[in-house]
Amino acid sequence: MKIKHQKDFFSGIMFMVMGGSFSFAASDYPLGTGAKMGPGYFPLMLGSVLVLIGIVIALKSLVIETEDGEKIGAFAWRPLTFILGANIVFGLMIGGLPSIGLPPMGLIIGIFALTIIACNAGDRFVLKEALILAMVLSLISYTAFIFFLKLPFPVLPTFLTA
Repeated sequence: MKIKHQKDFFSGIMFMVMGGSFSFAASDYPLGTGAKMGPGYFPLMLGSVLVLIGIVIALKSLVIETEDGEKIGAFAWRPLTFILGANIVFGLMIGGLPSIGLPPMGLIIGIFALTIIACNAGDRFVLKEALILAMVLSLISYTAFIFFLKLPFPVLPTFLTA
């Protein structure tokens, strides 16, 4: 059997692996019933749906032919590195790292760091655009998480608020 669309085939495999992982992890929790769902019910259903979507996508890739087979290109290391790094830095900014003496820097500075680092993942970086985006995201995040949901995130660095 020939793979006629590589991108779809491997996307289907990815869906099946992720769905299978969700379903496997859910097997440790009680399922409950449809009327009274347990903690494992939603992950099991989500995993099952992902597996089914993956099967459909993978089978479709074996039937629908494209001109060049939609070959998978080179791995995009730069975006992967910057996006993962931005999330790690955001986590460190929110919680701090006491083992090296880094205090929590707060939600606002964390969002600015996240946005500036993540904006480097693209082909072009414009600091002015990144700062505007960071301001908008900070305002939305503050409004949603601090003002409305009243979550106990530090907003500013601890050394400024203490």
